[in-house]
Amino acid sequence: MEREAMEFDVVIVGGGPAGLSAAIALKQQAPDLSVCLLEKGAEVGAHLLSGALLDPVALKELLPARWQEAPLGVPVTDDRVHLLQSASRALQLPRWAVPPRMHNDGCHIISLGNLCRWLAREAEALGVEIYPGFAASELIVEGSRIRGVLTGELGLDKEGNPKPDHVPGMALYGRYTLFAEGARGHLGKQLGALFKLENTAQPQHQPQHYAIGFKELWQVPVGQSHPGRVLHGSGWPLGEQRGSKSQGGFYLYHLADNQVAVGLIVDLNYQNPWLSPFDEFQRLKHHPLITATLQGGERISYGARAITKGGWHSLPRMHFPGGLLIGCDAGTLDFSRIKGIHTAMKSGMLAASTVAMSLRGGDEGGRDLAEYGDALQQSWLARELIAARNFGAALHRFGPWLGGAFNWLEQRLLSRASPFTLLDKEPDYRQLRLASRCQPIDYPKPDGRLSFDKLSSVYLANTSHDEDQPCHLKLQDDRIPVAVNLPTWAEPAQRYCPAGVFEILDGDTRPRLQINAANCIHCKTCDIKDPSQNIVWTPPQGGSGPNYPNM
Repeated sequence: MEREAMEFDVVIVGGGPAGLSAAIALKQQAPDLSVCLLEKGAEVGAHLLSGALLDPVALKELLPARWQEAPLGVPVTDDRVHLLQSASRALQLPRWAVPPRMHNDGCHIISLGNLCRWLAREAEALGVEIYPGFAASELIVEGSRIRGVLTGELGLDKEGNPKPDHVPGMALYGRYTLFAEGARGHLGKQLGALFKLENTAQPQHQPQHYAIGFKELWQVPVGQSHPGRVLHGSGWPLGEQRGSKSQGGFYLYHLADNQVAVGLIVDLNYQNPWLSPFDEFQRLKHHPLITATLQGGERISYGARAITKGGWHSLPRMHFPGGLLIGCDAGTLDFSRIKGIHTAMKSGMLAASTVAMSLRGGDEGGRDLAEYGDALQQSWLARELIAARNFGAALHRFGPWLGGAFNWLEQRLLSRASPFTLLDKEPDYRQLRLASRCQPIDYPKPDGRLSFDKLSSVYLANTSHDEDQPCHLKLQDDRIPVAVNLPTWAEPAQRYCPAGVFEILDGDTRPRLQINAANCIHCKTCDIKDPSQNIVWTPPQGGSGPNYPNM
């Protein structure tokens, strides 16, 4: 197959905050370098979803003279934390009882998609070539180094045969390639296996851990929104089901123009296979604390996304011959602050400085830039993640009450000087218990006012996939869902997927799995939580997927 090929000094995979910050920093420091950025969404920002609270520290470093021109939403003016004790009770914590890292002074409530659209314009003004609608589907490996990426083919039918509008993928070569795909990157997984990036030999190492984060944007009646108010909390509805160890927390952010963002984060180490994170989110909105803001309002957008939350002890080696991992592809989010935009941006800026310095010094490309790891170790990014290194493991091991108390004491009294190392060595997908040993959960039917079903929610995600294209959700073994997952875990894909992609249907002689790939909103939870690790998420044909406005 003949492919068009293009050569660049640097190829960046992913148009999120890490990739765009890297692109801008590269052109700032070495204007003559040719930089190409690929974005799998139909436009920059189309696939981006975050709460989102922005600590502007990295933005100020990246664009010190212009950072205030960015779409910064509203500044945080009222910061509250609640423990939901039951379906009707809530306890607001006094400020002194909230772990210091959860305070949001100086932060802004923003749309990540809108911020990255603005950053993309800044990057293009500096000469970065941005190609939206092109998904990087394969690595180009020459010898023992990464040489670039192949974009996915366009115009294939369901069977993988070329249609009349077929276009082969392009080969994009770079002296260095930066991977900024976000949480559970498709190519990042391959790089981890190819170069053995997971630091399993280190005694203070744990596997990466994840959560699924939901978000809905609501238009609410006048007087029910208080711009700048931020609510975080934990407790109900998670953790109450018998046989479950579900953990997570909620957020409610008050924006301008009578809009609010509400969401639930569910850790993917939960044990009960009958649990449905989507339905837990729908239950949350019936709590009086949330209902008081949403009642009488209109839901205008919905989305979900996996969150990389393992922190410092889960970071892989982020450099390898010919490339670097940055942002959530590596896992730089600080879950103790429920923030990852500023850390993703900083990792991209550090990578850019490393690459620019090397290429300006006469480097021909393809080296293993270990100096990136050194630069990260010496940065405020490392200091922030080290100070929060025990946060997630404490909650996993001790639960929200004791784990929260440990985190409060460590942050108040010890921080980086803490002598403790807490680890969670068990991957999330291994945490599921047998379905027969867990209590099935009877979720209430949605009322259409506060709670909704999956299909109406997917409609609000504006997801679009050509029905006549190869299924991008690959099964390594077609038999496992029915032969293994169904009798053992009641095929949990039916419940952990937030978009109704996976269904068990009654066949003529036996049940069968149906994959509704057109519903997929690219959260990648299936790739993470499948207990048999049989589902592999790959990018669909270019531009397909959700289109999140103002998310």
